[in-house]
Amino acid sequence: MPPVAVRPSSPPTAALEGLTTLASALGHEVSDASIWLQALTHRSFTNERPDLAPDHNETLEFLGDSVVGLAAAMLLRASFPGAREGELTRRRADLVCERTLAKIATSLDLGPLLRLGRGEERSGGRTKARLLASALEAVIAAVLLDASTEAALAVAKRLLEPHLDAMAPGEGDFKSRVQEHLQAEGRGTPRYELVGHEGPEHARTFFVAIQVEGRELARGQGRSKLEAEQAAAREAFGLLREPEPASGGGPT
Repeated sequence: MPPVAVRPSSPPTAALEGLTTLASALGHEVSDASIWLQALTHRSFTNERPDLAPDHNETLEFLGDSVVGLAAAMLLRASFPGAREGELTRRRADLVCERTLAKIATSLDLGPLLRLGRGEERSGGRTKARLLASALEAVIAAVLLDASTEAALAVAKRLLEPHLDAMAPGEGDFKSRVQEHLQAEGRGTPRYELVGHEGPEHARTFFVAIQVEGRELARGQGRSKLEAEQAAAREAFGLLREPEPASGGGPT
């Protein structure tokens, strides 16, 4: 393996060994370690130690998200040639959701490799699904920048492929399931309202409320408005399926 390129302000050898092990697990050899270290660096670490990490992973996450989405679309089209666009769209949503990406990140032991600030460390950031999913996307981008688009797509496909059949098509599409449930009951169409967001532009958390017949039923949060809507719909679906409480009064 060729020697890795390391910035003068890079972390100790143990951190470099960790990212080299990660790259090897992805079938890749590190050429520029600084890109990989950036992929594993959360904004909180950069804020506290700009001398060690002048760049965090948010722009890499943005780039990796596009690669993961394209890899998922290519995989699904090849694996389900008879599926229509709607089914493929629902399957893709399930395949690239935060939960699936975090699961993949956990299987790669990304958590221990993350460079976190003290606050994120104390709050359990190494096991947060959002941070893990974001880091995985950033790592995919690191492969792209350190090698090629083809290499990044190949890695993304290899990681996603075992999860193709993890769910029935659209099992994670709770917006559709809520709509179908309400239609079956002859009730109105649900409405989703963005009620707030927090965090920097590249790492925002969105909060969405779902209303049914003018009444707020549930709320959800996510890395995008769509993800927050799905989270709200998931909560609402559980409530809608709860049995109606038994009417009071016993036999006379």
